[in-house]
Amino acid sequence: MHLKDYYSILELETSASVNDIKKAYRKKALLFHPDINQNDPYATAQFSEIKEAYEVLTNPAKKEYYLQQRWYNQSINIRRKQDAITPVTILKLSLELEKYVSTLDQFRMNKPGLEEYIMELLSNERTDHLKKFNEPDTINQIVAIILRTINPLPLKFCNNILSQLIRLSEKNQIALQQISSYSIKVNRKHLREKYSLLFIIAITIILCLIIFLAGG
Repeated sequence: MHLKDYYSILELETSASVNDIKKAYRKKALLFHPDINQNDPYATAQFSEIKEAYEVLTNPAKKEYYLQQRWYNQSINIRRKQDAITPVTILKLSLELEKYVSTLDQFRMNKPGLEEYIMELLSNERTDHLKKFNEPDTINQIVAIILRTINPLPLKFCNNILSQLIRLSEKNQIALQQISSYSIKVNRKHLREKYSLLFIIAITIILCLIIFLAGG
């Protein structure tokens, strides 16, 4: 996933305050505003990037979502540079992810980003490689951590991750039991939410009919 570096665009540190962001935006806008540069296409393109960076970094909700994407991307890039992929390194990365996700508001969480992150962490190549180490206890820990981490995700984001965990666990009965129990729990939760919504819709319709008939 390509992600623009809004801090670099505005030439700021990630610790920049809202006032710092506003000052940087005004400074850059004066240089690249289309009116000043006689609608030069290069200046216009640069101004568009500056404006986009400013709008994201000064909007709390957009900024939070962006910072989540940024964390995922940076972590993915760090992993790509790692030479040795072992059960211990994946366990460490899983723990870091769980800790990070626990700080997020689950209602404003970048759910597709989290799914993508875990799917790369547990790619086919990596899971096949991890199984060669024959470290079932470490695999059990990885599975348990990932299951806790994906708990806030809706069912549609969990299915692919669960498939990769099954691939990783293979003949590890303890890990497979964890996955099975979690899958049953998630599906039950999904059904409860689905039928709760249908029930609410039905009650709403009935109330509307009652009000309509009473008014008539």
